[in-house]
Amino acid sequence: MTAPIQGNYSLHKRQLETFNTEAYSPINENGFHAVVDEPLSTFSIDVDRASYSNVRRFINGGSLPPVDAVRIEELVNYFDYEYDSPKGNDPVKVFTEVAVAPWNEGHFIMHVGLKARELDKSSLPSSNLVFLLDVSGSMNASNKLPLLKSAMKMLVGELREDDRVVIVVYAGAAGLMLESTSGSRKDEIFNAIDNLSAGGSTAGGAGIKLAYDVAQKHFIDGGNNRIILATDGDFNIGASSDGEMQRLIEEKRESGVFLTTLGFGMGNYKDSKMEILADKGNGNYAYIDNLTEAKKTLVNEFGATLFTVAKDVKLQVEFNPQYVSEYRLIGYENRLLNNEDFNDDSKDAGEMGAGHVVTALYEVIPAGKGGNVKVDSLKYRPSPKWSSIPPFKEQYPNEIATVKMRYKSPEGGKSKLLSRVVDTDSQSKDMVSPNLKWSMSVASFGMLLRHSEHINGFSYSKMIELAQSAIGKDKEGYRRECLQLMKLAERLERNTASK
Repeated sequence: MTAPIQGNYSLHKRQLETFNTEAYSPINENGFHAVVDEPLSTFSIDVDRASYSNVRRFINGGSLPPVDAVRIEELVNYFDYEYDSPKGNDPVKVFTEVAVAPWNEGHFIMHVGLKARELDKSSLPSSNLVFLLDVSGSMNASNKLPLLKSAMKMLVGELREDDRVVIVVYAGAAGLMLESTSGSRKDEIFNAIDNLSAGGSTAGGAGIKLAYDVAQKHFIDGGNNRIILATDGDFNIGASSDGEMQRLIEEKRESGVFLTTLGFGMGNYKDSKMEILADKGNGNYAYIDNLTEAKKTLVNEFGATLFTVAKDVKLQVEFNPQYVSEYRLIGYENRLLNNEDFNDDSKDAGEMGAGHVVTALYEVIPAGKGGNVKVDSLKYRPSPKWSSIPPFKEQYPNEIATVKMRYKSPEGGKSKLLSRVVDTDSQSKDMVSPNLKWSMSVASFGMLLRHSEHINGFSYSKMIELAQSAIGKDKEGYRRECLQLMKLAERLERNTASK
């Protein structure tokens, strides 16, 4: 095991030292909030998984990832969880569970899970897909354009006769390489992909504009209208800054065309831009570091990646001060919303695809055990004896929190509200589900990689032990792979500390 890791590390290190311009958005870790002052926590759900495969790329290459490359929610959401599929009219179902925090026995973890309705492939709506492919000179590497070609061929293999594909390419300029073609004409689409070659600068903005124009030209009412952008994100001609790209995508998303971004490569990879494009384009974002990841994203999770069943999905949790003193949301730092945004249907939020699973974790401090939040008491707060509000205990006994979710149908403009109470019966000290054990182990993995101030001395060995207890069925082997990454990261951390 040691020799190949060292070899990968040497190559990885040489590439990064030669032209390391990778870009990541800064992340300031969420802290604790006092429930008495801030009882509401509001955020947009996140179904991106790119951070996990990017972290895997670093660890397998023999180095720990940059702190800002580690988005804990994307590590947690990389994995499937055994939630039941919704059975009623709503396309999403909410699940909750509470258990003792493994890194602090005086705290609890509140697990909130969402599961989108699964759809048979035969019942999925027809697709109008535009492959927007980067063929600039920066894609001329073995882990970029060749991998991109193989990934797109995998996706084409899943298409049906009623699905249609257009291929738009961009380098120094943007151009139409393949007119709208039926998914049944796979040889023709494969041939167009095989003919791709890399060279020139990167007019990404022009490519995006052309892709939206073509997608609208072939728009299918009631269908899946989507652009799939495959690139390293290194745009350098025309609209290229994060701000310019964000404004461009926000303008175009009103067309009803969704955007999926697939990231490739290393050294000059622009994770920050890829994340913004997917977030603002009503889509999702995956990082393709190998063929196995391409298969997971574009074959195994075909419906979840490409077919939206609920858009602008927001969560708002209200904590009960009778039971909770303080709380903090683990991850989702780039997805936080103002509390008033929850009921504002004009505010953009995340999308869920068919069968998608989303998990969020809160670290919760029980009432009477606070102390992390140190602010002066409010001068103008009414004293309890003058308050018109009955005591909390008399109002809502046994309720830890209320979880509310809003979502819209893919074509809808008005949101629908779902609500679920988390009661004291949800607490478990001994009978913790594999879902919660695994999500806590992965969250602690992310916290260790980020050197979180909240990890409280929790060690890699304890994290690995927790993960081993929650492997479960693991049909595709993703959890076992993660366990090996945890062990490699422990060794890399130990090596780094000894220098």
